[in-house]
Amino acid sequence: FCGVHFMAESADVLSASHQQVVLPDLAAGCSMADMAAADQLELCWEELQGMGAKRVVPVTYINSAAEIKAFCGERGGIVCTSSNAEATLRWAWEQGDQVLFLPDQHLGRNTAYAMGVPLEQMVVWDPDVPDGDVAPDALRTARIILWNGHCSVHTRFTVQQVEYLRRVYPDVRVIVHPECTWDVVQAADDSGSTERIIKKVTESPAGSVWAVGTEIHLVNRLAGAVSPERTVMTLDPVGCLCSTMFRVSPNHLLWVLEGLLEGKVHNRIVVPDRQKHWTRVALDRMLQIH
Repeated sequence: FCGVHFMAESADVLSASHQQVVLPDLAAGCSMADMAAADQLELCWEELQGMGAKRVVPVTYINSAAEIKAFCGERGGIVCTSSNAEATLRWAWEQGDQVLFLPDQHLGRNTAYAMGVPLEQMVVWDPDVPDGDVAPDALRTARIILWNGHCSVHTRFTVQQVEYLRRVYPDVRVIVHPECTWDVVQAADDSGSTERIIKKVTESPAGSVWAVGTEIHLVNRLAGAVSPERTVMTLDPVGCLCSTMFRVSPNHLLWVLEGLLEGKVHNRIVVPDRQKHWTRVALDRMLQIH
Protein backbone atom coordinates (compact mmCIF):
# COMPACT_ATOMS: atom_id res chain seq x y z
CA PHE A 1 0.00 0.00 0.00
CA CYS A 2 1.85 3.09 -1.27
CA GLY A 3 0.02 5.51 0.98
CA VAL A 4 0.15 6.35 4.67
CA HIS A 5 -0.24 4.38 7.88
CA PHE A 6 -3.91 5.15 8.64
CA MET A 7 -4.86 4.20 5.07
CA ALA A 8 -2.98 0.91 5.31
CA GLU A 9 -4.78 0.15 8.58
CA SER A 10 -8.16 0.73 6.93
CA ALA A 11 -7.08 -1.51 4.06
CA ASP A 12 -6.24 -4.26 6.56
CA VAL A 13 -9.65 -3.85 8.20
CA LEU A 14 -11.54 -4.01 4.90
CA SER A 15 -9.45 -6.70 3.17
CA ALA A 16 -10.21 -10.42 3.06
CA SER A 17 -8.77 -12.72 5.74
CA HIS A 18 -6.24 -14.28 3.36
CA GLN A 19 -4.83 -10.91 2.28
CA GLN A 20 -1.88 -9.12 3.85
CA VAL A 21 -1.25 -5.38 3.78
CA VAL A 22 2.29 -4.08 3.44
CA LEU A 23 3.39 -0.47 3.94
CA PRO A 24 6.74 0.18 2.19
CA ASP A 25 7.79 2.80 4.77
CA LEU A 26 6.42 2.63 8.31
CA ALA A 27 7.25 6.33 8.77
CA ALA A 28 4.66 7.28 6.13
CA GLY A 29 1.95 8.90 8.19
CA CYS A 30 -0.11 11.99 8.90
CA SER A 31 0.75 14.61 11.50
CA MET A 32 -2.95 15.40 11.88
CA ALA A 33 -3.78 11.77 12.66
CA ASP A 34 -1.00 11.79 15.26
CA MET A 35 -2.71 14.68 17.07
CA ALA A 36 -5.39 12.33 18.42
CA ALA A 37 -4.12 9.51 20.63
CA ALA A 38 -6.39 6.79 22.03
CA ASP A 39 -5.56 7.57 25.67
CA GLN A 40 -6.33 11.26 25.10
CA LEU A 41 -9.67 10.35 23.57
CA GLU A 42 -10.53 8.00 26.45
CA LEU A 43 -9.81 10.79 28.94
CA CYS A 44 -11.77 13.31 26.87
CA TRP A 45 -14.78 10.98 26.86
CA GLU A 46 -14.63 10.58 30.64
CA GLU A 47 -14.30 14.32 31.18
CA LEU A 48 -17.19 15.09 28.85
CA GLN A 49 -19.44 12.77 30.84
CA GLY A 50 -18.23 14.34 34.06
CA MET A 51 -19.06 17.80 32.73
CA GLY A 52 -22.63 16.76 32.00
CA ALA A 53 -22.43 16.29 28.24
CA LYS A 54 -25.33 14.17 27.02
CA ARG A 55 -25.81 12.03 23.92
CA VAL A 56 -22.42 12.82 22.40
CA VAL A 57 -21.74 11.10 19.07
CA PRO A 58 -18.03 10.72 18.16
CA VAL A 59 -17.13 11.38 14.53
CA THR A 60 -13.58 10.87 13.29
CA TYR A 61 -12.08 11.98 10.00
CA ILE A 62 -10.63 9.16 7.89
CA ASN A 63 -7.22 10.69 8.73
CA SER A 64 -7.03 8.90 12.08
CA ALA A 65 -5.59 5.73 13.56
CA ALA A 66 -7.58 2.50 13.61
CA GLU A 67 -7.87 2.65 17.41
CA ILE A 68 -9.56 6.06 17.11
CA LYS A 69 -11.97 4.72 14.49
CA ALA A 70 -12.64 1.69 16.71
CA PHE A 71 -13.40 3.95 19.70
CA CYS A 72 -15.97 5.82 17.62
CA GLY A 73 -17.49 2.64 16.26
CA GLU A 74 -17.90 1.11 19.71
CA ARG A 75 -19.64 4.21 21.04
CA GLY A 76 -22.18 4.64 18.28
CA GLY A 77 -19.98 6.91 16.19
CA ILE A 78 -18.75 6.97 12.64
CA VAL A 79 -15.91 7.82 10.22
CA CYS A 80 -16.16 10.55 7.59
CA THR A 81 -14.23 11.85 4.60
CA SER A 82 -14.06 15.43 3.39
CA SER A 83 -16.55 14.46 0.66
CA ASN A 84 -19.27 13.16 2.98
CA ALA A 85 -18.57 15.20 6.11
CA GLU A 86 -21.86 17.12 5.83
CA ALA A 87 -23.97 13.98 5.37
CA THR A 88 -22.10 12.34 8.25
CA LEU A 89 -22.69 15.26 10.61
CA ARG A 90 -26.37 15.27 9.67
CA TRP A 91 -26.51 11.56 10.54
CA ALA A 92 -24.66 12.13 13.82
CA TRP A 93 -27.05 14.86 14.97
CA GLU A 94 -29.93 12.50 14.29
CA GLN A 95 -28.33 10.03 16.72
CA GLY A 96 -27.52 12.49 19.51
CA ASP A 97 -27.42 16.08 20.71
CA GLN A 98 -23.73 16.88 20.36
CA VAL A 99 -20.92 15.76 18.07
CA LEU A 100 -17.31 15.23 19.12
CA PHE A 101 -15.39 15.78 15.88
CA LEU A 102 -11.75 14.77 15.54
CA PRO A 103 -8.92 15.12 14.76
CA ASP A 104 -9.25 18.09 12.37
CA GLN A 105 -11.02 21.06 13.93
CA HIS A 106 -11.13 23.00 10.65
CA LEU A 107 -13.00 20.39 8.63
CA GLY A 108 -15.51 20.11 11.48
CA ARG A 109 -15.92 23.87 11.87
CA ASN A 110 -16.20 24.63 8.16
CA THR A 111 -18.66 21.82 7.52
CA ALA A 112 -20.87 22.64 10.50
CA TYR A 113 -20.84 26.36 9.68
CA ALA A 114 -21.90 25.64 6.10
CA MET A 115 -24.80 23.65 7.58
CA GLY A 116 -25.99 26.68 9.56
CA VAL A 117 -24.35 26.04 12.93
CA PRO A 118 -23.08 29.37 14.33
CA LEU A 119 -19.53 29.63 15.64
CA GLU A 120 -20.97 30.36 19.08
CA GLN A 121 -22.25 26.79 19.22
CA MET A 122 -18.78 25.31 18.64
CA VAL A 123 -16.02 24.72 21.17
CA VAL A 124 -12.44 23.52 20.71
CA TRP A 125 -11.30 20.68 22.97
CA ASP A 126 -7.62 20.82 23.90
CA PRO A 127 -6.57 17.30 24.99
CA ASP A 128 -3.50 18.68 26.75
CA VAL A 129 -5.54 20.75 29.21
CA PRO A 130 -7.90 19.44 31.96
CA ASP A 131 -11.54 19.38 30.78
CA GLY A 132 -10.28 20.37 27.35
CA ASP A 133 -9.97 24.00 28.47
CA VAL A 134 -13.73 24.26 27.79
CA ALA A 135 -16.05 26.10 30.19
CA PRO A 136 -19.05 24.01 31.33
CA ASP A 137 -21.52 26.69 30.17
CA ALA A 138 -19.94 26.76 26.70
CA LEU A 139 -20.05 22.97 26.53
CA ARG A 140 -23.74 22.86 27.39
CA THR A 141 -24.67 25.13 24.49
CA ALA A 142 -22.27 23.56 21.98
CA ARG A 143 -23.60 21.48 19.11
CA ILE A 144 -20.14 20.39 18.02
CA ILE A 145 -16.98 19.81 20.07
CA LEU A 146 -13.92 20.23 17.85
CA TRP A 147 -10.71 18.37 18.66
CA ASN A 148 -7.69 20.67 18.66
CA GLY A 149 -5.99 19.16 15.60
CA HIS A 150 -5.10 20.45 12.15
CA CYS A 151 -3.32 19.74 8.86
CA SER A 152 0.06 21.47 8.77
CA VAL A 153 -0.18 21.91 4.98
CA HIS A 154 -3.67 23.40 4.78
CA THR A 155 -3.26 25.79 7.70
CA ARG A 156 -0.44 27.53 5.81
CA PHE A 157 -2.93 29.16 3.45
CA THR A 158 -3.93 32.69 4.46
CA VAL A 159 -6.48 35.38 3.67
CA GLN A 160 -3.59 37.63 2.61
CA GLN A 161 -2.68 35.12 -0.12
CA VAL A 162 -6.28 35.18 -1.37
CA GLU A 163 -6.35 38.97 -1.39
CA TYR A 164 -3.00 39.20 -3.20
CA LEU A 165 -4.04 36.87 -6.02
CA ARG A 166 -7.32 38.74 -6.44
CA ARG A 167 -5.32 41.93 -6.98
CA VAL A 168 -2.97 40.31 -9.50
CA TYR A 169 -5.63 38.26 -11.29
CA PRO A 170 -8.98 40.13 -11.09
CA ASP A 171 -10.87 37.22 -12.69
CA VAL A 172 -9.38 34.50 -10.51
CA ARG A 173 -11.64 32.01 -8.74
CA VAL A 174 -10.32 30.70 -5.44
CA ILE A 175 -11.21 27.20 -4.27
CA VAL A 176 -9.79 25.64 -1.10
CA HIS A 177 -9.95 22.41 0.86
CA PRO A 178 -12.11 22.48 4.03
CA GLU A 179 -9.03 21.56 6.10
CA CYS A 180 -8.06 25.23 5.65
CA THR A 181 -8.91 27.68 8.41
CA TRP A 182 -12.40 29.19 8.63
CA ASP A 183 -11.32 32.69 7.57
CA VAL A 184 -9.60 31.33 4.44
CA VAL A 185 -12.67 29.30 3.49
CA GLN A 186 -14.82 32.43 3.95
CA ALA A 187 -12.45 34.47 1.77
CA ALA A 188 -12.49 31.87 -1.01
CA ASP A 189 -15.15 31.52 -3.71
CA ASP A 190 -15.67 27.85 -3.00
CA SER A 191 -14.40 24.99 -0.89
CA GLY A 192 -14.61 21.25 -1.02
CA SER A 193 -12.92 17.88 -1.06
CA THR A 194 -10.20 16.96 -3.52
CA GLU A 195 -12.87 15.33 -5.68
CA ARG A 196 -14.98 18.50 -5.66
CA ILE A 197 -11.98 20.72 -6.45
CA ILE A 198 -11.08 18.58 -9.47
CA LYS A 199 -14.68 18.54 -10.70
CA LYS A 200 -15.21 22.30 -10.34
CA VAL A 201 -11.97 23.18 -12.13
CA THR A 202 -12.23 20.65 -14.96
CA GLU A 203 -15.86 21.59 -15.67
CA SER A 204 -15.24 25.35 -15.62
CA PRO A 205 -15.44 27.37 -18.87
CA ALA A 206 -12.38 27.68 -21.09
CA GLY A 207 -10.28 30.66 -20.10
CA SER A 208 -11.00 30.24 -16.38
CA VAL A 209 -8.26 31.16 -13.92
CA TRP A 210 -8.10 29.23 -10.63
CA ALA A 211 -6.11 29.54 -7.42
CA VAL A 212 -6.28 26.30 -5.46
CA GLY A 213 -5.59 25.93 -1.74
CA THR A 214 -4.60 22.32 -1.21
CA GLU A 215 -1.67 19.93 -1.44
CA ILE A 216 0.79 21.07 -4.13
CA HIS A 217 1.10 17.76 -5.99
CA LEU A 218 -2.64 17.74 -6.63
CA VAL A 219 -2.51 21.36 -7.80
CA ASN A 220 0.33 20.61 -10.22
CA ARG A 221 -1.38 17.52 -11.65
CA LEU A 222 -4.62 19.46 -12.07
CA ALA A 223 -2.82 22.37 -13.75
CA GLY A 224 -1.27 19.98 -16.27
CA ALA A 225 -4.55 18.20 -16.92
CA VAL A 226 -6.58 21.33 -17.78
CA SER A 227 -3.86 23.30 -19.59
CA PRO A 228 -3.94 25.27 -21.86
CA GLU A 229 -7.71 25.83 -21.78
CA ARG A 230 -7.64 26.82 -18.11
CA THR A 231 -5.01 28.26 -15.77
CA VAL A 232 -4.47 26.70 -12.35
CA MET A 233 -2.02 27.97 -9.73
CA THR A 234 -1.40 27.28 -6.07
CA LEU A 235 -2.66 29.71 -3.47
CA ASP A 236 0.69 29.45 -1.67
CA PRO A 237 3.65 29.99 -4.04
CA VAL A 238 6.16 28.94 -1.39
CA GLY A 239 4.36 25.65 -0.80
CA CYS A 240 4.72 23.18 2.03
CA LEU A 241 5.18 19.48 1.43
CA CYS A 242 3.80 17.13 4.03
CA SER A 243 6.87 15.73 5.76
CA THR A 244 5.23 12.40 6.55
CA MET A 245 2.76 11.72 3.75
CA PHE A 246 5.37 11.62 0.97
CA ARG A 247 7.71 9.12 2.59
CA VAL A 248 7.13 6.11 0.33
CA SER A 249 9.74 6.12 -2.43
CA PRO A 250 10.47 3.78 -5.36
CA ASN A 251 13.35 2.43 -3.25
CA HIS A 252 11.00 1.46 -0.42
CA LEU A 253 8.59 -0.15 -2.85
CA LEU A 254 11.38 -2.10 -4.54
CA TRP A 255 12.65 -3.33 -1.16
CA VAL A 256 9.28 -4.78 -0.11
CA LEU A 257 8.66 -6.30 -3.55
CA GLU A 258 12.07 -7.98 -3.56
CA GLY A 259 11.30 -9.26 -0.08
CA LEU A 260 8.07 -10.83 -1.32
CA LEU A 261 10.00 -12.60 -4.10
CA GLU A 262 12.25 -14.06 -1.39
CA GLY A 263 9.26 -15.10 0.71
CA LYS A 264 9.74 -12.31 3.26
CA VAL A 265 6.93 -9.93 4.25
CA HIS A 266 8.38 -6.61 5.38
CA ASN A 267 6.34 -3.96 7.23
CA ARG A 268 3.06 -5.85 7.41
CA ILE A 269 0.23 -3.79 8.90
CA VAL A 270 -1.99 -5.76 11.28
CA VAL A 271 -4.91 -4.22 13.15
CA PRO A 272 -5.82 -6.27 16.29
CA ASP A 273 -9.06 -8.25 15.93
CA ARG A 274 -11.10 -6.27 18.50
CA GLN A 275 -9.99 -2.97 16.98
CA LYS A 276 -10.66 -4.38 13.54
CA HIS A 277 -14.26 -5.21 14.41
CA TRP A 278 -15.22 -1.79 15.71
CA THR A 279 -13.21 0.03 13.06
CA ARG A 280 -15.15 -1.87 10.44
CA VAL A 281 -18.42 -0.97 12.16
CA ALA A 282 -17.50 2.73 11.97
CA LEU A 283 -16.38 2.45 8.35
CA ASP A 284 -19.50 0.50 7.36
CA ARG A 285 -21.70 3.22 8.87
CA MET A 286 -19.83 5.78 6.77
CA LEU A 287 -20.28 3.73 3.60
CA GLN A 288 -24.02 3.48 4.19
CA ILE A 289 -24.44 7.28 4.19
CA HIS A 290 -25.13 9.05 0.90
